[in-house]
Amino acid sequence: MEPLPTDVLVPALDREGRLLATAAARVGTGATVPTCPGWHVRDLLRHTGAVHRWATAFVAEGHTGFRRAGAGPALDGDELVEWFREGHRSLVAALTAAPQDLDCWTFLPSASPLAFWARRQAHETTVHRMDADTALGAEPGAPAPEFAADGIDELLCAFHARSRSRVRTEVPKVLRVRATDTGDVWTVRLSAGPPRAERTGDGAPADCELSGDAALLYATLWNRRPLSSVSVTGDASLARLWQETSAI
Repeated sequence: MEPLPTDVLVPALDREGRLLATAAARVGTGATVPTCPGWHVRDLLRHTGAVHRWATAFVAEGHTGFRRAGAGPALDGDELVEWFREGHRSLVAALTAAPQDLDCWTFLPSASPLAFWARRQAHETTVHRMDADTALGAEPGAPAPEFAADGIDELLCAFHARSRSRVRTEVPKVLRVRATDTGDVWTVRLSAGPPRAERTGDGAPADCELSGDAALLYATLWNRRPLSSVSVTGDASLARLWQETSAI
């Protein structure tokens, strides 16, 4: 599938970051984050805020080589929430102002660096907004179906195509992911090497299929909802393998 355009992704990033900050302010930085064991909301804000500033440096300054992200500050409470908001606003502004022919470092295949950073940060922020929802004691809010399908595509076809993916099987297996509302279907071939995913119809028989609304699949594949949120047919051990080894 073609990734969503930047004029859809950047507003999504803007909206999701605002929602994350609002949830953090409501629940407080000392609240635990059930979907990130061992984390409190302050850890969530420091991590996501540092990632936003890291991404902004590439987009705004055009760095063409890798640079490490900085650590979050020792701030806490309202000051930490405001620090997060400032970094989020800067990232949105940088992406909005960036030229279409932006040249900078990226780490996943994409049509352009601008398209990469808009997509990556929109989904990074959405997943962590889901974490903030769980800190409030709420079910993670569902993104729009087309946005969710775009994030599934990035996760399956880009993130887990990298050599660092730990989703592997000794005997080759096929995992199918089917978004019942958007009609998108992915076939993920598992082996002793990195997973190989492609957008397909039904194609070859699958050993296991995960199906459901795109938003539920999105949250489940990112391990923000339990496997019971979607339909699992066939060899359920492959679904559990994903849950146990796919963390990024």
